[in-house]
Amino acid sequence: MAVNFLNEAKALKDKLIEIRKSFHRIPEIGNHEFKTSELIAKYLDEACIKYHRVLDTGIIARIDGKNAGRNSAVRSDIDALPVTENTGCDFASNNPGMMHACGHDVHITGALGAAMMLKAHEDELCGSVTFLFQPNEEGDGGAQRMIDAGCLEGIDAVFGCHVDPALPAGHVGIRYGNFYAASATFNVIIHGKSAHGAQRDKGIDSIEVSAHIIPEILKISGGVVSVGMIHAGTANNILAGTAEFCGIIRTFGVNERSRMCNELRDICERISREFKATCECLIIDSCPGIVNDNDAITSMVESSARNTLGSENVHIIDKPLFISEDFGCFIMAKTGCFYHIGAGCEYPLHSDKFLPEPDAIVTASALHAAAVMQYNKKED
Repeated sequence: MAVNFLNEAKALKDKLIEIRKSFHRIPEIGNHEFKTSELIAKYLDEACIKYHRVLDTGIIARIDGKNAGRNSAVRSDIDALPVTENTGCDFASNNPGMMHACGHDVHITGALGAAMMLKAHEDELCGSVTFLFQPNEEGDGGAQRMIDAGCLEGIDAVFGCHVDPALPAGHVGIRYGNFYAASATFNVIIHGKSAHGAQRDKGIDSIEVSAHIIPEILKISGGVVSVGMIHAGTANNILAGTAEFCGIIRTFGVNERSRMCNELRDICERISREFKATCECLIIDSCPGIVNDNDAITSMVESSARNTLGSENVHIIDKPLFISEDFGCFIMAKTGCFYHIGAGCEYPLHSDKFLPEPDAIVTASALHAAAVMQYNKKED
């Protein structure tokens, strides 16, 4: 008889809500999730689930089934953002200037909820399920460092989710093919020549150079280019000898990302030469994008979602998103599927008012458990 993970998750709802609150109160930025990691370990200990630590704050837990089968993994990111919370909830952040404004507290709790249920069904479980509690998704990317540390050894497929304020709580979104954008950060320094503001002909105005470059790079086709910061100048009557601006490129696929990065560099160098300035252009590839390109696995997750939550609560996402997430590193190394969990929240991700509904935790727990249970027992 198939396990009804939705009913089991609902039975755990009160406990899961308290677990979520405990994480929401102690948000920590990437690579500093020490209390978060300790709390994850505490809940794993209570559930008698084996685990070991990796990197400084990551945790890898594992449940071994009693039957032969595939080996899957569920990934949860555990870091928070440098945002001052403004939700007014009674379990708001106790850490000034830090907040789970991207829902990672829900991601952690959803993974723990799935782990608790699967542990209770280990006699029926095929293969094994590994839970990857990953640090620093919001920063320089903890996914690749987890992979480098060996977290995918013996794993056949990886599953993960993100809360989505565009979906009601209790609903999920499934996307086939390109889902999240590949990204690259850039930092450009323009070297001009400082001079008195009354004698512009004796200098090279780095601000003017930047002012010509930025509109051109924003026109690069094939994705989205954003400039987030610009710094230049020391006084209102001195031409700035140096200007610096930085931002991010987002597009679909690493090849298109490479093309856009090359075009950005060419524009910066060409316009700088036209003004007799020089430039330094540092571009760093970051998230590789998320591509659910294995139709068999994605359709299996869709089927699990419809069976678990009801077809009326499952939505096919028809367009890729320009947001970025380093989960793509996992399914580039193996295979797997990433899906959305309805947050039922009117405020967007990274808002100081972002607060997913409690039912999001139930949904994430149930779908994680159902998907990996189904995947592990399915024959090649």
